[in-house]
Amino acid sequence: MELTQEPQANRNFDEVWAELMMLRESQKETDRQIKETALQMKETDRKISRLGSRLGDLIEHLTASNVLEEFEKLGYEFTRISRNTKIKDPNNRILAEIDIYLENGEFIMVIEVKSLLTLSDVKDHIKRMDTVRRYADIHGDRRKYLSSVAGALIEGEARDFALKSGIYVIEHPGETVRILAPQTVREW
Repeated sequence: MELTQEPQANRNFDEVWAELMMLRESQKETDRQIKETALQMKETDRKISRLGSRLGDLIEHLTASNVLEEFEKLGYEFTRISRNTKIKDPNNRILAEIDIYLENGEFIMVIEVKSLLTLSDVKDHIKRMDTVRRYADIHGDRRKYLSSVAGALIEGEARDFALKSGIYVIEHPGETVRILAPQTVREW
């Protein structure tokens, strides 16, 4: 819509009013389009979130598919594997979520899986391990808790920090996983 540039004296009230009503309708249409675009963006965000979740599930599945065999090569005989384990307090609040949980009579291996593993993810996992250890102590579980992080993509800084912190790093170089062992394994 284009407003005319006539001098004030040549325009009457009806013409000004008509232009204002056109401007008002134009603003309503613009508002409607903005709301429609916002809804479309919200739907796109929801779809992307679902896709990200499915990608995470796929990476967890790929990691879990042969991680027992790979840890066996490192001397660990885990007899049980669980996925998506939740540790809850007496009020049923979630204290920690574990992507992959391996166990036997002597060890528990807690594995955090990310599509892109960052330094921040590794630091968060160390805090999670402290929570898991406290929970185990409260419940009389004296097994040794070990830790791993995994990622489809792993930032170099995250890999280095994890290994220096005594945490195993699980990479996905191809059809199988590859586990990088720290020089000194940290036990919780």
